[in-house]
Amino acid sequence: MDNNPFTQQLQGVRVLDISRVLAGPHCTAMLADLGADVIKFEVPEEGDDARHLGPFLDGESVYFGLINRGKRSVEIDFKNPAQRQLFYELVADADVLVENFRPGVTQRLGIDFDSLKQYNPRLIYASISGFGQQGPLSKRPAYDIVAQAMSGLMSVTGFAATGPTRSGEAIGDLCAGVYAAWAISSALFARERHAPGAQYIDVAMFDVLFSLQVTGLSNLYAKGVAPGLVGNRHPVSTPFDTYRAADGLVVIAVASNRLFERLCQCMGQPELASDARFIDDSQRTLHEPALHAAIESWTAQHSVEQLCDGLLDAGVPSSPVWDLQQAASSEHARVRQLQVQPEGAALALVPQPVFFNGRKPHSTSIAPRLGADNAEFGFSKAGVHP
Repeated sequence: MDNNPFTQQLQGVRVLDISRVLAGPHCTAMLADLGADVIKFEVPEEGDDARHLGPFLDGESVYFGLINRGKRSVEIDFKNPAQRQLFYELVADADVLVENFRPGVTQRLGIDFDSLKQYNPRLIYASISGFGQQGPLSKRPAYDIVAQAMSGLMSVTGFAATGPTRSGEAIGDLCAGVYAAWAISSALFARERHAPGAQYIDVAMFDVLFSLQVTGLSNLYAKGVAPGLVGNRHPVSTPFDTYRAADGLVVIAVASNRLFERLCQCMGQPELASDARFIDDSQRTLHEPALHAAIESWTAQHSVEQLCDGLLDAGVPSSPVWDLQQAASSEHARVRQLQVQPEGAALALVPQPVFFNGRKPHSTSIAPRLGADNAEFGFSKAGVHP
């Protein structure tokens, strides 16, 4: 084991993970990357639903493998009193528990916060759900698309021709997992410094996605009107969009008069910078269609590579639009260690993305086989687990 304190910041912390599918497992995978001992509890024989989600590599779910790296697996039936009692014993020695059942389920199973803190008065208990533990929507079932739809995020994502559309990734689940990991780390710190008692953490995908919409909320608060679909445009700064090039799309992002002047020089039309319609950001945004047409009449004559080379030389932020394979295979991704290949494993892991003192903590083990650690934790005893 790597004992470097900057790569094992959570070494000695035990996490009981009774979550499934995405938000909770993503949270606990991040904790495992930082050295926490994560024990994943799964339904006997079937396991986490994510084990059955494709695509598959060598018979194993790639999806499951990506978000359950570095964990151990125990099968448990919480309705079985003997197994539940064994679980209570593990709770007594744990630091953290993470769950993402629908509100009310843990109470029925006897594994809710109020029940478990009786066994461990220092337990940090994190619940992740669609709409939180209180409120008129709290009992409502929610997948990521539901949270995106009701948080307002979908209403600004997409083009007039497409209508509202979800993000291409389940960011409600993923961001909720990140916030939960942040909250757990904060609670662990507070427990050591000034708050020794048990803490309950309530994370809702709806709340998370709502809080992330800084630009949209600033427009709502300033104008009193909900923002609408913006496509690839920035709703405040212009030009800030994708533009048609001779061989694809190029991103150009200008957020100041100085950068706009540089763009106009690159276009060979320096006079646009003093055009009254484009004199500042607010005017450029007001006259965006005309400016977009002027820029695209220039970009359409050049390749994406030519445009990016020229714009970047002038200090104007620009880029091609890469697909995921291009991003993953880039030299930058290699240098930033975005993917880790455990020795002998067919599947590359994608660890948490933060460097600490120049080093990136990450799990070195792949996702566990279902029930691989039953015996270690007593779940293979006669009469307890077959």
